[in-house]
Amino acid sequence: MTLPSLPTDRPDVLERIAHDLIDSYDEELELEFEDREFDAEGQVIGGEDKAARRTYFRELFRLQGELVKLQDWVQSTGERVVILFEGRDAAGKGGVIKRITQRLNPRVVRVAALPAPNDRERTQWYFQRYVAHLPAAGEMVLFDRSWYNRAGVERVMGFCTDDQYEEFFRSVPEFERMLVRSGIRLVKYWFSITDDEQHMRFLGRIHDPLKQWKLSPMDLESRRRWEEYTKAKEIMLERTHIPEAPWWVVQAVDKKKARLNCIHHLLQQMPYAEVDHPTIELPARVRNPDYLRQPVPEQMMVPEVY
Repeated sequence: MTLPSLPTDRPDVLERIAHDLIDSYDEELELEFEDREFDAEGQVIGGEDKAARRTYFRELFRLQGELVKLQDWVQSTGERVVILFEGRDAAGKGGVIKRITQRLNPRVVRVAALPAPNDRERTQWYFQRYVAHLPAAGEMVLFDRSWYNRAGVERVMGFCTDDQYEEFFRSVPEFERMLVRSGIRLVKYWFSITDDEQHMRFLGRIHDPLKQWKLSPMDLESRRRWEEYTKAKEIMLERTHIPEAPWWVVQAVDKKKARLNCIHHLLQQMPYAEVDHPTIELPARVRNPDYLRQPVPEQMMVPEVY
């Protein structure tokens, strides 16, 4: 026995669909709280212009729609895409990565955020653990920090020798050219913030219990060594900015503008086109007269506190 599916022209069905759509957008509003500061009474400090917020959300949702088209194109054409996100601690890399992946399929678009190498990995070819995360056909991989750790934190903190550091700069241009020759689309972003802005973001993390986990002893030490990181960054950009894989610098003092600018630029780097999909028709559910749904025991139910 089958029953027809609910008609989508019924007012109650349309209202439910609209409600679910709004609920999905609330996810972005929840992320929005990461960018705001509150006083003891829960009031926003330094309220943002409402028109600016509307513009931000309108553009973000539009760009995320284009990212869905990009994802479909990557999957349908078998493209392989690698995007590197580098920058100082608290520069906003994680925020833009969240907005890029927020509405995409994690089986197609995934994030690689590798921890510090273990004892075995330290004895491997330096790029070996990163190669394991490179995409197959129809995949995009976003590296939240990458092999450029050697040119940044490892150099500044003394985790590599001078010889290893120089070998990295000899190897990385050839490594990236090899990736590009193999058909991988490689895009590299550096998120740039000022000394004062990083200082304020660190203070925000220190005083926000929900963000304190973001601060590690290494982050705090990086704050003390701001100038050393600056020199390391300048050398890195100079020695690894190659035609096959150039660096792109994102001005990231304003988090929201940085996200929109980065996503907009990323879309421009890809010759994607909208993929035609067949019309989706929801099949009617099969109902068997001998089927009897068993009640769930009360002790298994999650209490409805809210």
